[in-house]
Amino acid sequence: MIEVKDLHKQFGKVVAVDGASFSARDGEITGLLGPNGAGKTTTLRCLYTLMKPDRGQVLVDGIDAAIDPVAVRRRLGVLPDARGLYKRLTARENIDYFGRLHGLDAATIRSRTDAAIAALDMTDIADRRTEGFSQGQRVKTAIARALVHDPNNVILDEPTNGLDVMATRAMREFLKRLKREGRCVLFSSHIMQEVGALCDRIVVIAHGKVVADESPDALRAQTGEANLEDAFVKLIGSEEGLAA
Repeated sequence: MIEVKDLHKQFGKVVAVDGASFSARDGEITGLLGPNGAGKTTTLRCLYTLMKPDRGQVLVDGIDAAIDPVAVRRRLGVLPDARGLYKRLTARENIDYFGRLHGLDAATIRSRTDAAIAALDMTDIADRRTEGFSQGQRVKTAIARALVHDPNNVILDEPTNGLDVMATRAMREFLKRLKREGRCVLFSSHIMQEVGALCDRIVVIAHGKVVADESPDALRAQTGEANLEDAFVKLIGSEEGLAA
């Protein structure tokens, strides 16, 4: 479980996150939505300890990220906005390397790597150097690498960005699999169809603040809109009006 309490982050005079609070629960998929510049990526970076918030608290499975960031990292699998593969290594070697960084033994790394390659349908690319990989192949490798230490909590920053139709469908099915395994899945996306089909809860951020935290059906009811995209636009529009 991931809990965010009164999170603040400022860069000079720019307030990126302004008191955001929400939870992402085990066995659920939580979507993080917001327009560009709303504070989504900054929030995610604070969650996986790449940035330190100016104020507030991040808890992962009850562990405070400010007090024990190493323990938090062990409980997180992260697909950041920058995939950052080592191009001279094969997909399998990229996964293996991260397993070693997490202190896993060779047998565990081998079995988990094989399982991830099978689950993500990577058999045909597993032993190819990642240089020249398509966007979908890079994302698959980065996700397998993020999960090699078997974390209970998974954070994905726009996992289907740039993927073709078939790769997107496969990624959605993989996210559902993570949910069935009882993991906590938190992901950001701009694709409303994807969010509506996958998410148990949706957290909407605008101007660094959480303006909604509900199920898709509850968001539609709250805004009086049948379409999730229209509900999102109404929520963001209300917030824009308040900020003006």
